[in-house]
Amino acid sequence: METAEEIVLSLKDLRMSYAEKEILKGINLDVYQGQIIGYIGPNGAGKSTTVKIMLGLVEGYSGTVQVFGRDISDGDVEYKRRIGYVPEVAEIYDNLTAREYLTFIGEIYGLSSEQAEHKAAKLMSKLGLGEVYDTRIASYSKGMKQKVLIISSLLHNPDLLFFDEPLSGLDANSVMVVKEMLAQLAAQGKTIFYSSHIMDVVEKISSRIILLTGGEIVADGSFEELREQNKEGTLEDIFNQLTGFHEHRTIAEEFVAIVQGKEES
Repeated sequence: METAEEIVLSLKDLRMSYAEKEILKGINLDVYQGQIIGYIGPNGAGKSTTVKIMLGLVEGYSGTVQVFGRDISDGDVEYKRRIGYVPEVAEIYDNLTAREYLTFIGEIYGLSSEQAEHKAAKLMSKLGLGEVYDTRIASYSKGMKQKVLIISSLLHNPDLLFFDEPLSGLDANSVMVVKEMLAQLAAQGKTIFYSSHIMDVVEKISSRIILLTGGEIVADGSFEELREQNKEGTLEDIFNQLTGFHEHRTIAEEFVAIVQGKEES
């Protein structure tokens, strides 16, 4: 890893339990400036919990979490101004227009209303939404809402981005734009934490892939390094090997047999 770069995120022996069930079992991780981290793992692996802890949304963990060199447990939330976040399931004030919503979000992050409004209008236009800038978000399609969320996460020019399934609902052209945009942001020194179940996208965009399963990191490296270590072809193959999931073909065959009324009684 390029250890000469600034460490943006540092987790030391991060542990978290809910109702006596250990969700995170001692995560140790240093993330460097300009990396696109593909953060992957099966449902329940602890991915969202890790991200929410780093965002300061979840307390009660043990271990140390440092963001931009500061321990986030010190109560100073100033670091959040340098973070952008697109959650997998987002609550969006959809009775507002995009102009109202994005101006509001921009002001929260310290932009003036004029700055936020001007910047948001340009970004909406670039993503093909200029004509609906003053339309209520409630009337938007899923993909249009997703674009608004992506814009809201970038409006204040953050240094650290957390994207959880950011391509959800986007059309093919928009997917290409967002993937290229992430690459350009990383090249300019932004650090991106990218979580998705779409393995081929993670494989293509990530400079470093971290696989979490059962609350522990079981793989950490570039795609090429992971492929070399695990002697598997695609990231999906590596994922299945390391998480112990090999039944996908059997389950699919049995599912299709039931659909076609051919299952054994």
